[in-house]
Amino acid sequence: MTEEELYEKLKLVQKMKCESQVLELKAAKEGCPKKLYDTLSSFSNQDDGGIIIFGVDEAQHYREVGVYDAQDIQKKINEQCLQMNPIVRPLITVVEKDGKNFVSAEIPGMDLADRPCYYQGRGRLKGSYTRIGDSDEPMTEYEVYSYEAYRKKYQDDIREVNRVTLGALDFKLLTRYIELLKEGKPRLAVLEDENIYELMSVTKNQTVTLSATLLFSPYPQAYFPQLCIIATVIPGTEIGMVGSYGERFLDNQRIEGNVSDMLNEALGFVRRNMRTRTIINPITGVREDQTDYPILAVREVLVNAIVHRDYSIHTEGMPIQILMYDDRLEIHNPGGIYGRMRVDQIGKVQPDTRNPVLASALEVLGITENRYSGIPTIRREMRKYHLQEPEFFDERGSFIVKFYKEQVLDFPDINDEEENLLLFCKTPRTRKEICEFLGLSSITYAVQKYIMPLVDAGKIKLSIPEKPKSPKQLYYSAEIEKN
Repeated sequence: MTEEELYEKLKLVQKMKCESQVLELKAAKEGCPKKLYDTLSSFSNQDDGGIIIFGVDEAQHYREVGVYDAQDIQKKINEQCLQMNPIVRPLITVVEKDGKNFVSAEIPGMDLADRPCYYQGRGRLKGSYTRIGDSDEPMTEYEVYSYEAYRKKYQDDIREVNRVTLGALDFKLLTRYIELLKEGKPRLAVLEDENIYELMSVTKNQTVTLSATLLFSPYPQAYFPQLCIIATVIPGTEIGMVGSYGERFLDNQRIEGNVSDMLNEALGFVRRNMRTRTIINPITGVREDQTDYPILAVREVLVNAIVHRDYSIHTEGMPIQILMYDDRLEIHNPGGIYGRMRVDQIGKVQPDTRNPVLASALEVLGITENRYSGIPTIRREMRKYHLQEPEFFDERGSFIVKFYKEQVLDFPDINDEEENLLLFCKTPRTRKEICEFLGLSSITYAVQKYIMPLVDAGKIKLSIPEKPKSPKQLYYSAEIEKN
């Protein structure tokens, strides 16, 4: 930060008279605060880092009091930064204003692989903090674990479940899965089933894995009672509101079974609790029946919740939740966003996969495409219904998606298909794959409407440019060539 920028920050503090997600104020009139560790940790553990300004007293209505000694406070700040793990490297700026000195310490956000940053004197579990608004809050054990899980690439979806045996699985489901795995894979097809179990993580060290339990057990909840879905219809817009007869819930169901069973029952729950109304399409003027929410969008959110929820021991006591209010639908998923993804990047960049084995198995079973097309599909379906974009929230240990019923008649012209298609084609794709990704039924239409304009613009390349109509043609983003 330059001196001019620090002056501007001081002016802003006097105007706003508050701290923020990235701003902490310290008086430091009588000496350097002895416990900066909480703020050093919380700022280091967020992408944007933060700034600590010394010389402003919040208790005196944000009066500019100045610091006791600009030289000594820099030394004391650095001493405390050296006691953090990893060590914090602040950028310190000093300015003089009205005969008083003010000091700022810019704390950079650490790379995800280096988090959590914590105070060594209290240890990783007790010395790690996160910034909530203008407050430094101790991280939960799960929040600390989630950083470690990402850094060390833990695969909780294939942790061993000692209580489950192969004999306890549904043999028909398992056999069908193995048959599907073998299709088009001659090297895999010649292996014995027992070898395929280990190779494809149905078993690990000859013990059934969690993903196999969730997929092929007749009743996984016998081993993990809370790995289920709790679906509730609430009479109002907030939990705690009651209906005309004093009822707290209009419908309430605990949805259990394997992954396929839970998905189907959850969709059935949402369907029966949605209204179907006749509307006039504002674009075509045609009368048509429409449910509160597009069922395809609901399905995609539920699939994402099952595939991407956290399956560690820290969250196995937390079910997925479906909450249907008068004005909205919410789906709560245990475990926040995994890896480097931010909420504003959802559906725009390729995410890290928390449960790669489970995701791949569901692709083989035809339950999900595993092509990162879920969020674009959700947004596209909501636009078709003239509903506002879904809202995404990454809260502490929970990821939440909200759909709203109210229609937006003057719907903004949002066209993110091109951006998402270019991302999708970072891996070379066939015409059919692109058609399925776009949710279209006509390959010819997909080629003419979406692919060729991008080819003409130089944004998508052909794998066989000399034979543009070749059935073996693949399409890929031009960015690949640049890399």
